[in-house]
Amino acid sequence: MRCGLLSKEIFRIALPAIVSNVTVPLLGMVDVAIVGHMGASYIGAIAVGGLVLNIIYWIFGFLRAGTSGLTAQALGENNSEKVKAYFVRSALFAGAISVFLLLLHVPLGKLVFSLVGTSSEIDSLTMTYFRICIWGAPAVMLTTALTGWFIGMQNTRIPMLVAIVQNLVNIPVSLFLVYCLGLKIDGVAFGTVIAQYVGLFIALMLRYKLFRSYCGFPHGISVIEWKEMRRFANVNKDIFLRTICLIAVTVFFTSVSARQGELVLAANTLLLQLFYFFSYVMDGFANSGEAISGRMYGAGHSAELFLLSKTLFVWGMAVMLCFTLVYLIAGIPFLSLLTNKGKVLNVAADYYIWVVFVPFAGFAAFLWDGIFIGLTMTAEMLLSAVIATIIFFAGWYLLGGVWHNHALWFSFLMYLLFRGLTQTFLFKKRKNILME
Repeated sequence: MRCGLLSKEIFRIALPAIVSNVTVPLLGMVDVAIVGHMGASYIGAIAVGGLVLNIIYWIFGFLRAGTSGLTAQALGENNSEKVKAYFVRSALFAGAISVFLLLLHVPLGKLVFSLVGTSSEIDSLTMTYFRICIWGAPAVMLTTALTGWFIGMQNTRIPMLVAIVQNLVNIPVSLFLVYCLGLKIDGVAFGTVIAQYVGLFIALMLRYKLFRSYCGFPHGISVIEWKEMRRFANVNKDIFLRTICLIAVTVFFTSVSARQGELVLAANTLLLQLFYFFSYVMDGFANSGEAISGRMYGAGHSAELFLLSKTLFVWGMAVMLCFTLVYLIAGIPFLSLLTNKGKVLNVAADYYIWVVFVPFAGFAAFLWDGIFIGLTMTAEMLLSAVIATIIFFAGWYLLGGVWHNHALWFSFLMYLLFRGLTQTFLFKKRKNILME
C-alpha cells in the first residue's frame, strides 16, 4: 500500500473520530448550560455528578479499546464469524458491567461523593442527578462496545453520528423537561439518559443496516469459548489497569493543584483545556492506528504495518508542530476567552511555557497507544503506563518542594514523554516477532 493511499485511509478514520471526540464532552456542557441560571448549587451538582460518572465510565472504557483491536484483527483474517463473536462477547461484558453498576450505584455513589466532600445542599442535588443518570449505564456501556466494534470495522463515522445525535436529542428534551415541566435537575438527568438510549438505538440500527452480514450469533464458534474469552479478558484487564494509572495521574494532578490554592487550581484547569484539545485530535489518529494496524496484523501484512507506523508518525509530527506553533502564538489569547479573571490569567501565564511542550512530549504516546491496541500489545502498553506513572510521582516528590507547580507540570510532561519513549523501545523489541 502506497503512502498516499495509506494517508488517505488514516484521515478517513481519524477525521470522524476527532469530531466525535470533540462532540462527546458537549453532553455534559449542555447540562451545565441548562442549569446555569438556577444557582451555584445546581451548577456544582452537575459538575460533581458529571465528574463521578465520567470517572466510572472512563474506568470501564477498556471495553472499547479491547473490542476494536480484536475485531480489526478478525476482519484482517477475513473471518466473519470471529467478527460476530467479538461483538457478542463485548456486549456480554457490557451487560455484566451495567448490572454491576446498577446494583451497586447507591453505595458507590455515597463513597465517591464522601471523598469529594461537597456541601449538604450540593450533595443532595448531586445524588439526585447521579441516581437518575446511572440508569443510562446500559446504554453507555453497550454504545462503548459498539464504538469499539465499529472502529475495528474501520468505521468511525457511525460513532461520530451517534455523538452528534445524542447532543441534538439532549438539548431540546432537557430544555422541555426543565422549563416546560419544571423538573429542574431531574429533567436534566432524564434528558441525558434519554439521549444516551437514543444514541444506542441509532448505533444498533446503523450496525444492522450497514453490517447486516456481521449481525447475529456466529456459526461454528462458541461465544463462551474459554480460550478466546480469556484472551478478551486479558486484553481488557491490561487496558483497565493502564486506565487506573492514567486516572491516578489525573486525580493526583488535580489534588496537588487544589492544595496550592484556588488560583493555581483555576490556572491549571485552564491550561489543561489546551492539553485536552490536543488529546482529542491525537486520539483520532490513535483510532486510525488501532483500526488499520489490527486489520493489517490479522491479514499478516507485516511490511505494511511498519509503513503504517512511519506514515502515522509523519502526520503525528505535523499535527504536533501545528499545535506547538498555535500554542506559542495564540494560547494566552485563547485562555482569555475562557475566563476574564485577571489574577487567574496571570497565574496561568506563569506556567504557560509547559503547555507549549505538551504536543512534543505527548504525541508519540497517543499514536503508539492506537497501534498497540490494534496489535493487542496491551501488556506492553500497560508496562509503559506503569513506568511513566512511577516517573511522574518520582518527579513530583523529588522536585515538588523546590519547584512547586512547575514541578507538577514538569512531572506531567515526563509522564507523557516516557510513555512514548518506552513504547518506542518495546515496539522495536517486538519487531522481529511481528515480522515472522
